[in-house]
Amino acid sequence: MNLSFLEKEEQYIFDYVAKQASGSVYYKSGNNVLLATVAVDCDSIVEENFLPLTVQYIEKAYAVGKFPGGYVKREAKPGDFETLTARIVDRSLRPLFPKDYCYPTQITIIVLSADSDADLQILALNAASAALYVSEIPLNFPINGVRIGRIGNAFVVNPSLKDMEQSTLDLLVSGVNEDLLMIEMRTFGGVDIVSPSNPLCLVTTLMEDKKAEFSANELTESELMQALELAKTNINKKSKLIEESFKICVKTPLELFQMRKSYKCQRVQDFIVQGYLGELHEIIAHLSKTERHSRLKAFAKKIAQDYVLKNPEDTEFIEMRVDATLDAQKRQIIRTMILEEGVRADGRTLKEVRPISIETNILPKAHASALFTRGQTQALVVCTLGGDMDAQNYELLTDKGTSKERFMVHYNFPPFSVGEASSIGATGRRELGHGNLAKRALECSVINGEQKTIRLVSEILESNGSSSMATVCGGSLALAAADIECTSLIAGVAMGLVCEDGKYAVLTDIMGLEDHDGDMDFKVAGSKKGITALQMDIKLGGLSMEILECALGQAKEARLHILEIMESAKAKIILNTAVLPSSQIFAIHPSKIVEVIGQAGRTIKEIIEKFEVAIDLNRDNGEVKVSGGNREKVDAAKEYIIGITSAVSDKPNIAELYKVGDVYEGRVKKVVDFGAFVELPHNYDGLLHISKITSNRNAQVGDYLNEGDLLRVEVLSLNKNKVELGLQEKLSK
Repeated sequence: MNLSFLEKEEQYIFDYVAKQASGSVYYKSGNNVLLATVAVDCDSIVEENFLPLTVQYIEKAYAVGKFPGGYVKREAKPGDFETLTARIVDRSLRPLFPKDYCYPTQITIIVLSADSDADLQILALNAASAALYVSEIPLNFPINGVRIGRIGNAFVVNPSLKDMEQSTLDLLVSGVNEDLLMIEMRTFGGVDIVSPSNPLCLVTTLMEDKKAEFSANELTESELMQALELAKTNINKKSKLIEESFKICVKTPLELFQMRKSYKCQRVQDFIVQGYLGELHEIIAHLSKTERHSRLKAFAKKIAQDYVLKNPEDTEFIEMRVDATLDAQKRQIIRTMILEEGVRADGRTLKEVRPISIETNILPKAHASALFTRGQTQALVVCTLGGDMDAQNYELLTDKGTSKERFMVHYNFPPFSVGEASSIGATGRRELGHGNLAKRALECSVINGEQKTIRLVSEILESNGSSSMATVCGGSLALAAADIECTSLIAGVAMGLVCEDGKYAVLTDIMGLEDHDGDMDFKVAGSKKGITALQMDIKLGGLSMEILECALGQAKEARLHILEIMESAKAKIILNTAVLPSSQIFAIHPSKIVEVIGQAGRTIKEIIEKFEVAIDLNRDNGEVKVSGGNREKVDAAKEYIIGITSAVSDKPNIAELYKVGDVYEGRVKKVVDFGAFVELPHNYDGLLHISKITSNRNAQVGDYLNEGDLLRVEVLSLNKNKVELGLQEKLSK
């Protein structure tokens, strides 16, 4: 059946392809085509206590008329974007399944055709939800997703990818009716916005000293609530539309006769309550201090032995009955303490953060390092600085070419961090997702990140609650220890929730026990100004705005507390100057490159030998990169090169010709990678840097300006023989 949503030009075609699947949809939105299928293994059940749901998202290179990259010309291992998209779909759909659902279920989404401007994550979520909605699984909830951007001061619903280049916010929300199920949010760093109506870019805000102010563009809690209200309204509207339109397509539910066997036993529970509650409370307090459950297992074995001695006629499945009953009793004790007494298993109050300790630059040969310990969670985050060749090349399906990832966060979770005796394997979905969350939280704070290549590696040495947020805190301090210029420190905290019988309690800085037996995992990262990244997963059927607002307020209190401790640690950082590399990237007029090189390369060789640096010159755009192991020598080499180019100038002093704040009209004389040279009066060319044109780090100057364009520009600064310009307005071609 073909159903059209004219408002967004979506088509859901059922019973067209993949008819043997339990549910399938051939989904079209513009030129984008995705196939989503749901398959259920009805012949077997999973006895373990988890939901056996697997989601796979696959991109086909032919969808955009390309060959797969690499030596083997066929799709193989999923890329990071595919894995992260599959996680988004999984986290959105998982809360909808009944708690006792035990049939292995596979959801597969395949991209068959894609536009260059496609938001494939939203499309994949919509397609997977539709296939699940009409499948034979007795689960009919009209889930859908929405992306919210912020351009200027206005929130925009489902912006195009081109619009997202101008956005300072990326907020992805999924839900059903009025309930929110999953939230992913990040901000983009850049210059402040003063004129959102400008057709070219996000225009720089000029401060009193005429320099651009870089901002992480944090979102306040109230602003985030406004954006979530907008998302909820759109989700609710589409949920009703889906429910009304799809109801005639829903298949007859499967008769799932087999159920996961429950070993919870009332007789065993009575036995535990009568003689073992005191010891169970002691073990729960012990469990709050470690992820290792060996003591609980030994306790269960002891109860089983005692029970058999007193009840020799009732021994069938006794170990499994004790395990299941003891686990349920433990969960109930933890939740009752929180809801009724306001006390947690480790004795903390609901809003209390565990003790924090911080050490920096503890690794002598690493560029920078930070050891962040919060309670029983410990992250060693190491920062490495590199050059252009060290950046990670990647290619998205809809990209025309290869892009470079200059800021990387790699998260490792070895088994010993939770006391497990197993080997370290390849990076899994969880590790990739946690590293991506930390990257999204920190990247916006790095000033001029497009000029640096930075790798943060987080080694989780101990884990008992939110190692991803420990990675954020340690990562921010590692950047500071590497002397990377950032807008501010960024801290993260994980929030939890216990909700039962109309009562709820929000928990600050949750530990592993509360994550396992709680109802929500809500991670919030940001600075003192606001939130830079957020991730929420709910185990309930949805989350109310009241609880969400309470969690955000409580998270802010914790974040400010953690930031205060981090600020104290930052003040004590001693830079590891013996190994810390340095680089300077600046521009001179392309005609002056020959003066830096000198006759037969004599001048540049002398500079390299004198200052012990490496120098890269770009004859086309005049870009100069100086790098070396000694920061003072790198800075001195830069000043020496600038001095050479100033000394050989036969033009008058530019300070006599131009004044900061002067406004001129001039034509673009040359477009280069890092900006454009604009022809000014008095036969001078001023530099309009790309950061003054757009805040999008992946954008090309040619997307906004061409040679011959007439611009109105303002003189921002005069530095020796250079005129730095700011864009006011594009007048004509």
